[in-house]
Amino acid sequence: MFLENTVNHTEQFGWIEVVCGSMFSGKTEELIRRLKRAQFAKQRVEIFKPAIDTRYDDEEVVSHNDNRIRSTPVPVASNIRLLATDVDVVGIDEAQFFDDEIVAVCNDLANRGIRVIVAGLDMDFKGNPFGPMPALMATAEYVTKVHAVCTHTGNLAHYSFRKAQNDDIVMLGETQEYEPLSRAAYYKALRNQQEENTSKNEISKDE
Repeated sequence: MFLENTVNHTEQFGWIEVVCGSMFSGKTEELIRRLKRAQFAKQRVEIFKPAIDTRYDDEEVVSHNDNRIRSTPVPVASNIRLLATDVDVVGIDEAQFFDDEIVAVCNDLANRGIRVIVAGLDMDFKGNPFGPMPALMATAEYVTKVHAVCTHTGNLAHYSFRKAQNDDIVMLGETQEYEPLSRAAYYKALRNQQEENTSKNEISKDE
């Protein structure tokens, strides 16, 4: 999946690992697992997350099953470059919420010899590539795609379907607002949602 020891020890360099997938797929859980493993190995670890992500905790990175690790919330990606000093490993959660500079920041850190572990949604609720994630996946040495289980079919879920009526790309939420769906279930749910909206619009016009 990824290397923790390089073959050529005279060449000091870092790398980027990306953990991506839909909501409820275990991205943050895997990020925390890798970071805690590094901490157990007495490596110097710093973790960052977007300041807008306050769902579970203002400061800690928290997975859906309440596994947590201390982090530093930052409003913009450039802050990470300034704060990540004297470290061996940098972890970044919810990378899709950061500005595009997150790509340059991660590469700068890796070029300084730091192992960078990034977790984020690969697609938004519309099924489109999410923010800087495609560029991060392209420049990363290692990409791990994790999957949730579809709530409709029990198959592997690849999409994050938004149940709430909100067209904003960035909308924090949990199981009340989102559910993981397979490709077939996602497009069926989209079609049903569109038909419901059409019916509501027709009824409001008649009234």
